[in-house]
Amino acid sequence: MGRLQEYQIIGRHLPTESNPTPKLYRMRIFAPNEVVAKSRFWYFLMKLKKVKKANGEIVSVNKIHEKRPLKVKNFGIWIRYDSRSGTHNMYKEYREMSRMEAVDSLYADMAARHRARFRSIHILRVVELEKSDDVKRPYIKQLMTKNLSFPLPHRQPRISNKKVFSATRPSTFA
Repeated sequence: MGRLQEYQIIGRHLPTESNPTPKLYRMRIFAPNEVVAKSRFWYFLMKLKKVKKANGEIVSVNKIHEKRPLKVKNFGIWIRYDSRSGTHNMYKEYREMSRMEAVDSLYADMAARHRARFRSIHILRVVELEKSDDVKRPYIKQLMTKNLSFPLPHRQPRISNKKVFSATRPSTFA
């Protein structure tokens, strides 16, 4: 489908004589483009508030950008998805650079583990977890230890003299 972006969409029911100032509804939607984001907005609004596209209007569409795109953050995502056997609620955690990348990882993870398609996954909430106490999953907690380092076992040594052929093989396991 393409790389996802985050959109904030504000819409409402069309004004009528009985209700000249209808209530505004705001949603943050992850979609590959603005057209899909608007479509998802109407899909959810019809299910939640019984307002359909024919008797509603979109007030504004804004693309949301990440504040700190170069900082690694932990995200908690609440979803509801339809499987072959029923509808399930789920909470998942991801360690990514932005909300969009976390949601991208969620869709890939759900497709791999549960065979869930984009259309059957409803993202309820995405929260950045600032405190380490908020992180629940052990596979994210293990990455938050202080002075975490990863060994690099198979290093190729730099040859000081630039010979094309060498008499001995290099030892890559020190």
